[in-house]
Amino acid sequence: MAVLPITLFPEPVLKQVAKPVAKITDDIRKLLDDMAETMYAAPGVGLAAPQVGVSQQLIVLDPSSNRENAKPQLYQLVNPKITFAEGEIEWEEGCLSIPGFLLPMTRNSHVIVEAIDRDGKDITIDADEFLAVILQHEIDHLHGKLLIDNVSRLKRDLYLRRLKKILKDGGDPTTMMG
Repeated sequence: MAVLPITLFPEPVLKQVAKPVAKITDDIRKLLDDMAETMYAAPGVGLAAPQVGVSQQLIVLDPSSNRENAKPQLYQLVNPKITFAEGEIEWEEGCLSIPGFLLPMTRNSHVIVEAIDRDGKDITIDADEFLAVILQHEIDHLHGKLLIDNVSRLKRDLYLRRLKKILKDGGDPTTMMG
């Protein structure tokens, strides 16, 4: 397994609609494993393939990874789709591809997601609250939707200027504060 570089906003791959995975191969399973390792190393609770520069419908997530001493709950999903959504919850979200950017988002509090697991088996996830938020956030990435799309052009431009300055000065964008 390997830690992959995380693609940062405004790279075009983040705005593309990801392609469905036609067949689960050893390369797809390796990519899922590398994505999981990358997510844990970041650290984060979810990661979509476009965030590592791959325009395919793959996500990994672990809602326990932000809690100390929690048992890992790794999900590796291929071609995930939300088939049911209800309720409302507000959650402050961040994104590994948009370091230092936090935004309160209103999401569905309950979702049902259908996907294929790494072994090619159909699975259904009935998720509430935090898990539901993570699933919606990562599936948004597969549709080319980013958190930063939900703010004004002015705020987006201010963020980009700050990011470019940090990169120009040789700084680490992951240390940006919101």
